[in-house]
Amino acid sequence: MAEAVANRTGRARYAGKIEGLARSAAEHLAQGEPDWLAARRLHAWKVFEATPMPTSQLEEWRYTELGERLHLDQLRLPSAEALPDDPASWPEMLRRTMSLDPEASGHLVLVDGWVVHTDINPSLAARGVVLTSLRAAVDEHPELLKEHLATQAVPPEEGKLQALNAALWTDGVFLYVPKGVRLDAPVRVTRWISEAGAAFFTRTLIVAEQTSQVSYVDEVLSEDLSEETLSSTSVEVIARDGAQVQYVAVQWLGRGAFYQSAQRTLAGRDSTLDTLNVSLGASTTRVDLNARLLGPGANSNMLGLYFGDGDQHFDHNTSQDHLAPSARSDLLYKGALDGQSRSVFRGIIRVAKSAQQTDAYQTNRNMILSEGARADSLPKLEIEADDVKCSHGATVGHLDEESLFYLMSRGISRSQAERLVVLGFLGEVLMRLPLGGVADKVTRAVAGKLRTGPHA
Repeated sequence: MAEAVANRTGRARYAGKIEGLARSAAEHLAQGEPDWLAARRLHAWKVFEATPMPTSQLEEWRYTELGERLHLDQLRLPSAEALPDDPASWPEMLRRTMSLDPEASGHLVLVDGWVVHTDINPSLAARGVVLTSLRAAVDEHPELLKEHLATQAVPPEEGKLQALNAALWTDGVFLYVPKGVRLDAPVRVTRWISEAGAAFFTRTLIVAEQTSQVSYVDEVLSEDLSEETLSSTSVEVIARDGAQVQYVAVQWLGRGAFYQSAQRTLAGRDSTLDTLNVSLGASTTRVDLNARLLGPGANSNMLGLYFGDGDQHFDHNTSQDHLAPSARSDLLYKGALDGQSRSVFRGIIRVAKSAQQTDAYQTNRNMILSEGARADSLPKLEIEADDVKCSHGATVGHLDEESLFYLMSRGISRSQAERLVVLGFLGEVLMRLPLGGVADKVTRAVAGKLRTGPHA
């Protein structure tokens, strides 16, 4: 088991409120870093300072009042040191989650924002595959990071929270797959959050060279948190010509967490870059996903699944940017909402004038399980080309009484019938990206929520 490489000197010194000490933290993190990275981090801080906090006056935040849900001035930077590279010292919930994983090409574990463990199949490492902490990659793979980290994928100019992440990230994941190398089993990353009242900033950079193949599964989890806690991550996925990449993010943080994820995928000529976002936990979730199809023949399937109960709030903001001809994208996001939970889906397909023969679809479907739940869906098209096939659609509906009656007529109780209908409704998403272990974990989690909810 490889020990994490991270410079934590002086970390506790900067434990304090975000507003008061973030600038000092950014300057401290930049110390000892290469000039290019230090300059990039400090530039991001300047962008953060100059960018207003989003409000509901902006179209992209109309249904999520950020100022009411995230209080940066009440958060502090993490003060706890990372756990050792020893599973016996890790929380039971973290160990139990990892024990359910099937075969993997490699593992990486982050605890409270720091990488504490990495391993990679030796045969893959011998072929040039790199799986390491982002902080270690700064020294070990500087040219790749200098080219891609917070540049064309998720630069600080993307938004207020993206700039804050670019300024204050402490660690993260770097995955590199050389040309022609194919990984048969997924790379599995598990992130654990334990310190309530803190703000955690991590990044992920995945570079898949020409004709390579890789699947990546990222899980972030915690127990319920006694204070508002921020988990912020920026994800940059680059698929070169002919590469095949699957990116999966599964979020089941405890209540009290605000989960913010900015994701951008860049798909080259004849590449396939598929994503799946599963949102089950946290009090508030905000995911910004932008898929950019940069080369002819590029393909992107964008899948999402969410299940809310209590007063959970899910906000998914997606965009499909077609910049090259003869590319295809297909988005399907489905959610079920119980209690007083709420979902917001905002999606847009943009087709550039040069992107003739685009084939793009966007679908959002919502199932309402209680009187107090609500779903808002806002699909949109912006098409400048004239030879395209594009469509979008959205539905919000209740449980199908005919399906329930059919199941109950065969001796199944109403609560059991409701579970089956909901699992079948959401299962369509998981069936479209059958990745080892993910569907089983998510299905069990949704079933658990249904057992403990008002329909149990």
